[in-house]
Amino acid sequence: MENYPSKVLMIRPVLFGYNEQTAASNSFQNSKLNENETYIQGQALIEFNTFSEKLRFEGIDVIEFEDTEKPHTPDSIFPNNWISFHEDNLIVLYPMLAENRRLERRNETIDFFKNEKTQVIDFSSFEKENKFLEGTGSIVFDYTNKVAYANVSPRTDKKLLQQLCEKLNYQCVVFAAVDNEGKDIYHTNVLMCVGATFAVICTECIKDSKNVIQSLKKSNKELIEITCAQMNSFAGNMYQLFNDKNESIIVMSEQAFKSLNEIQINEIQKHGKILHSPLYTIEKYGGGSARCMIADIRN
Repeated sequence: MENYPSKVLMIRPVLFGYNEQTAASNSFQNSKLNENETYIQGQALIEFNTFSEKLRFEGIDVIEFEDTEKPHTPDSIFPNNWISFHEDNLIVLYPMLAENRRLERRNETIDFFKNEKTQVIDFSSFEKENKFLEGTGSIVFDYTNKVAYANVSPRTDKKLLQQLCEKLNYQCVVFAAVDNEGKDIYHTNVLMCVGATFAVICTECIKDSKNVIQSLKKSNKELIEITCAQMNSFAGNMYQLFNDKNESIIVMSEQAFKSLNEIQINEIQKHGKILHSPLYTIEKYGGGSARCMIADIRN
């Protein structure tokens, strides 16, 4: 199921900015606001447009929706946290920790992708029980081998993950990962990426990586290790897409690319062409990067 022309959902920002409601669990966000809000939104929009244009130039089908000023959703640029698409016309909706992020789930966006055959698994009601599972931020799917990798954190509930995996008929591999200060890493997709034939992973931050490594090797993935410092530059937040010629395109931010050494770049390029784009403002104030900005439409 990996080798198919990719379509991705992206949300064009209108009032992007630092989200205080997510900051407590996201150490990648920078709270030192040394630019005004108008400037931050302007720079984020430039970065968004550049990234979207680069994807289209490489033959990726990009479906864009534009955010609205009201309700204010400063993180709407990261749609992969509230929706995921799967084969057989399946859509999954996820429970979000931050109240203002729950407003990102908009019926008009969901309805655009629905047809008479669509099945929707809606976990959003678990927000009332303070249980959260934030999409393909919380879960890194190996679609070929039907394995779901997840780092448990305030945004990733283990029991909810197991329930979803039962519905999807996936095996789940759960682990704990922390940053240099011993704080839970908020999302799994900042520390690892699983492609069709490779996996990029920061085992340095995983407390016990044995089960993760065993699962990846069993799936015949070439493992490409990154350091905690590289993870902090969003090197784990990359993603493999396929263009209209079924060529592999591996997307990441410019900051992530610059953090990699020559050996790592060569290893990644064996599995596809690297596309990188400057996302410095989005990374600084949003605490997310290239992978977070795209929801892969697999149905």
